[in-house]
Amino acid sequence: MSTQAFQGAYLLPLFHAIEQARGEDAYQQLPAPAPASSLAADDAPLGVYCAAHLIRSSYTAGLAHADALRRLTAAGEVDPTSPWTLLRGALENFATALWLLDGTGRSERRRRALSLWDEDMRNRHQHETDTGYLPSGGGMSGAQRRAEIRAIADQLGLAPLTAPRTHQILLTAAPAAGLPAVKVCAVWRAASGFAHGRYWPNLRASQPRAAMAETGGVHTIAFVIDEDQHRPLAEYCHTMLSRLQEHYAARAQAHGQRSDWPGRRKKTLGPLGHHRVLHIDGRAEEG
Repeated sequence: MSTQAFQGAYLLPLFHAIEQARGEDAYQQLPAPAPASSLAADDAPLGVYCAAHLIRSSYTAGLAHADALRRLTAAGEVDPTSPWTLLRGALENFATALWLLDGTGRSERRRRALSLWDEDMRNRHQHETDTGYLPSGGGMSGAQRRAEIRAIADQLGLAPLTAPRTHQILLTAAPAAGLPAVKVCAVWRAASGFAHGRYWPNLRASQPRAAMAETGGVHTIAFVIDEDQHRPLAEYCHTMLSRLQEHYAARAQAHGQRSDWPGRRKKTLGPLGHHRVLHIDGRAEEG
């Protein structure tokens, strides 16, 4: 059984990138696309249902997930589950933004954006139904907005809108980031298992630290994070983030425009420090 303390050096490149995107009180948002940019041309007929809104929102959501792991490690407490679930959220968001940016042809990119908006409003409508919420001040309901989205798609002559599936988004976004799609999906599947409380990821991607005998020959196993298994997820997140920033800069700027993006300030990331490794059963050991 492994008794190796958590090191976490493989997380530093990702954490450094996240530090560059932090403002004083909030994450630095990607700037709105320039009027003469390729992205603005994509979004022109989409109105409020533009891809840029979704891309920028996914970007900051991904930053927040990765930064939560940075803060967790800085606090010195690393359990075997949270690093997987947090970087799963980061990976999904960075991949979604890349997927929206990288469709082949303007019609396909518009269809992707409207498909995501349509699914978003389907969920919003269900939430409104479940809670009995009605938009105030003449605001549109999720169902009304969904009808509006579908009308735009019809006017543009787009292929039928389909609910985007995370697995398919990852399969498409990974090659756009220069990553192996199957390997990205494999590590995402393990992360999803951790997020949903499944047991198999612990057997596959955690390290046993101790075994406690119980009655009837049963043993309870305490796990710690396996850094070798978690490392690819961190590396994929970092690559996706870098590619997203580069691709957004190329698509959202007018030709010849000077780049002025979040993360330009140089910061020095401190060491990970001293950590307590939390076992799956809640006990802590110094690392």
